Amino acid sequence: MKTIVLAAVTIDGKLARNPSHFVDWTSREDKKLFYQLTKRSGVMVIGDNTFKTFPGPLPGRLHVVLTYTPAGKENVPGVVEYTAAPPEAILSDLEARGYEEVVIGGGSQTNALFLEHDLVDEIWLTIEPLLFGIGVELFHGGTIGRPARLIHMERLNEAGSVHLRYSLRV
Repeated sequence: MKTIVLAAVTIDGKLARNPSHFVDWTSREDKKLFYQLTKRSGVMVIGDNTFKTFPGPLPGRLHVVLTYTPAGKENVPGVVEYTAAPPEAILSDLEARGYEEVVIGGGSQTNALFLEHDLVDEIWLTIEPLLFGIGVELFHGGTIGRPARLIHMERLNEAGSVHLRYSLRV
């Protein structure tokens, strides 16, 4: 199973101004990329705080929501499923259900968790020409240190949004 961390960051590396900040600051081109990849994969793993910033579940995708307290949360099988399972178990379950690719869609702790367990194959990163100064980092927590290889780069628009893809299997 291929696992891709998908994120948009500012040029100072921030995902958001704060954990409840909705990603309304990204370019139209980044939103299109997000839509296409998550639709193709059919499944995304996201943290509970990140999911709370969504207006609702995205059509045609399974949302696996990581939370410390899955009891009492309303699961809608095939749409929104809450879990506190370890990342290896989540990926094993998704693979057993026929998924071949999964998008890790944040937030920073969820991104770091999968990276720390060496479960990320690629990082797809859109860098938007903005500075937040303070805010939520791309990866928060844990100790992460590994090489990556640039496999794709593309200027998305005249404003200067750039899309980069890195492989962690070097």
